[in-house]
Amino acid sequence: MPGPLDGIKILELTAVVLGPWACQMLGDMGADVIKVEAPYGDSNRSLGAFRNTKGMAALYLTCNRNKRSLVLDLKKPEARDALLKLVETADVLVHNNRPQVMDKLKLDYDTLKKINPKLIYCGSYGYGKKGPYGDKGALDDSIQAVSGIAMLNKLVLGEPRYLPTIVCDKTTAMAVVQAVLAALFHRERTGKGQEIEVPMYETMVSYVMAEHLWGHAFDPPMGEPGYVRLMSEHRKPYPTKDGYIAILPYLDAHWDTFCKLSGREELLEDPRFTSLADRVGNIDDTYQETGKTMLTKTTKEWMKIFGKTSVPTIVVNDLEDLVHDEHLNAVGFWQSIDHPTEGKLRTPAFPIAFSDSPADIRRHAPLLGEHSAEILSEAGLDQAAIDTMVESGATKIAG
Repeated sequence: MPGPLDGIKILELTAVVLGPWACQMLGDMGADVIKVEAPYGDSNRSLGAFRNTKGMAALYLTCNRNKRSLVLDLKKPEARDALLKLVETADVLVHNNRPQVMDKLKLDYDTLKKINPKLIYCGSYGYGKKGPYGDKGALDDSIQAVSGIAMLNKLVLGEPRYLPTIVCDKTTAMAVVQAVLAALFHRERTGKGQEIEVPMYETMVSYVMAEHLWGHAFDPPMGEPGYVRLMSEHRKPYPTKDGYIAILPYLDAHWDTFCKLSGREELLEDPRFTSLADRVGNIDDTYQETGKTMLTKTTKEWMKIFGKTSVPTIVVNDLEDLVHDEHLNAVGFWQSIDHPTEGKLRTPAFPIAFSDSPADIRRHAPLLGEHSAEILSEAGLDQAAIDTMVESGATKIAG
């Protein structure tokens, strides 16, 4: 069964993680994604372990399945002309260049909508182009800094720190997918394309302040910003006799179960912990008492006690554990695919289940320029024109 985006053609002019991961998700849902790369390729082609082929490193492989690769040097007129031919029949164009770059290439929305009024044109970059930061470049670290994420860590760790995951790239990537799907729905109802802007900064401030606006949700403010439970230095996995465990007796029913099954009934009479609001108001004490309790048994013993209750309780995995996790393997999350040059690869399945139009993995992450000739031919170029583009460096063909 084809995925929900079967028949949708997407032109991807992106690199690194934000754009590629977003377009991979769209490809997983059935879209025909054409990854347009410069002759030197996506920078992530060189990052991480690689097995056989230069330009097929791990970080590229994890973000670029279900795509076809077309090399175009867009600074050359014949390459730009070829892209414009593809725009004629495209449904969506996604790019993560600064708007000024697209303007310079004459690939801005106002230019392309004259060629294809139904085109959905999605730009995702650091900052909204109408603001004073609109011409700044950005990567995940800089957005973690400016959006408040790095400074949140100062409250716990004593200094600003970046999270050890590219949370801004990946969160914004999911916002790109959401925006593209909404625009496709709008076009289905109205027949009209549109321009979408998904700036990282605004996306991440919305993400952070959903819970941390706190007292500043009122105007004038009623207290400081910051959800106090999340900023406690004691909010972390609890040591047990032999390892660690994650347990959160959050709601009143959770707390009641926790206190009774752990033998800490006296905590039910303590006014610091009577209600959820009390426990959050005394969050350091709440975490410390929970932590004292967890030290009295092994992880396995606590899992046996709380594992089937409504109290959120789970083991603490490291990255290696995830590959062997029984739940992930039982639901078919880890998939094995055969790559024509890189051999057997492990890849995560698309995490969302559709009952009637399931996502799937149809294509391996492509070699640089693997589909250049095929795609240019589909755009109407004959073999002589393609050969001329290869000779001029306007395109490149794998192998």
